[in-house]
Amino acid sequence: MAIEIPTDLIPELVPLSWLLGTWTGNGRLGAGESDSEYFTQTATFTDNGLPYLQYTAESWLTDEEGTILRPLSVETGFWQLDRTLNDADGGPGLIPADIVPALRTADDVEALRNADGGFDIMASIVHPGGISELYYGSIKGPQVQLSTDAVMRGAGSKEYTAATRIFGLVNGDLYWRWDVAAQGKSLEAHASAALRKVS
Repeated sequence: MAIEIPTDLIPELVPLSWLLGTWTGNGRLGAGESDSEYFTQTATFTDNGLPYLQYTAESWLTDEEGTILRPLSVETGFWQLDRTLNDADGGPGLIPADIVPALRTADDVEALRNADGGFDIMASIVHPGGISELYYGSIKGPQVQLSTDAVMRGAGSKEYTAATRIFGLVNGDLYWRWDVAAQGKSLEAHASAALRKVS
């Protein structure tokens, strides 16, 4: 499957461009044992002209045949290259950025390649129930590996301390796995899915 890069995409989003679009498919909770539950998910990565991708994933619990039983969860966040911000970047808050992107050329982006030949990335993901995750990791071609640097929880949130996520493009489909450390347990399989691109 060829990866199409939008002509108006700012240079630093090119390494993330294969994620752009809406993906939908099915998955299993836990390690996918015979008694683990099923879910369906729609995940969307969009570009709004700023140096990050907006991410939203909505999931619904299903039966084995894929019939939706009830809503499961929603998460939303931002994915970007991990780099030092400068005056060309907006924020914090509504402080406007310069008109031009901070990284203007492919050479500017190439200078950020890490020792493994990929790029360091950062993702912030927010969940219902007062939980936010800050991930650091890498993207190398159509593969992503992320580990939490921090998990922030509200006073009444359920106990949750760490997570890892992997994403990969396999024969045009987006496969992912999410491991979490929660409720007094160390990292273990939480969920996995295979999503196909629908737009």
